[in-house]
Amino acid sequence: MAVTTIRVAQILSSVLDGATEETDLSHRFVLACTNALPVTGVGLALMTGDGHAGTVAVSDEPAAAMEELQFTLGEGPCMECSATDRPVLQPDLARTGPGRWPEFSSGALGVGIRAIFALPLQVGAIRLGVLDLYRDTIGDLTTDELTEALDFADAATALLLHLQGQTSLEGPGLGGIEVIEDRAEIHQATGMISVQGGMKMADALVRLRARAYASERPILEIAHDVLVHRISFDPSYDGDDENDGR
Repeated sequence: MAVTTIRVAQILSSVLDGATEETDLSHRFVLACTNALPVTGVGLALMTGDGHAGTVAVSDEPAAAMEELQFTLGEGPCMECSATDRPVLQPDLARTGPGRWPEFSSGALGVGIRAIFALPLQVGAIRLGVLDLYRDTIGDLTTDELTEALDFADAATALLLHLQGQTSLEGPGLGGIEVIEDRAEIHQATGMISVQGGMKMADALVRLRARAYASERPILEIAHDVLVHRISFDPSYDGDDENDGR
């Protein structure tokens, strides 16, 4: 996406003006998006070819839960949006969501999310992220509202490119963009599970995600327990904890 419209320039100007530091920009952006659109909240997520790579900013707790669910489960509107390079519009999640993303829909509905609109953030064939908009009531976006949302998606793409250029390549996230979560522990735990279970890294991450979902705990907590040997996925382990990751 390229910044080509007056409206996109206006959005970026309003976010950049008055920002005190680079890390403040993403939070200012999601709040501006929430205020400008007929939505309840907003999440801005990084995406790669492997899926959800971290949450850059959220407007509120349900938005944070929305992003955490999608990372933990590996399913949801933002995953489909990034994979297909097309917007995913769900004006009535309770009606259409369970058949597409059963676990995600259950969790999202549980925190009061009733509609989701996921918009891809790309430069050519390069995936940068997804702008996730949610409502606590059902309902479509009008044509004008969707146009405004797409302008915010273009602005979000430009913002991510700006942040990528301002941050160190050694940090977490895409090109050093800071994310809310520290995913380092998740990557380390995935490596340990891969060794313990004699499986590929992708399969190990699936096991870690499944354990987090089954235990109804954040995936970061499960990853930490793996790293401190409180949980093991080694079938031969006979400790006191729930050792097989099921």
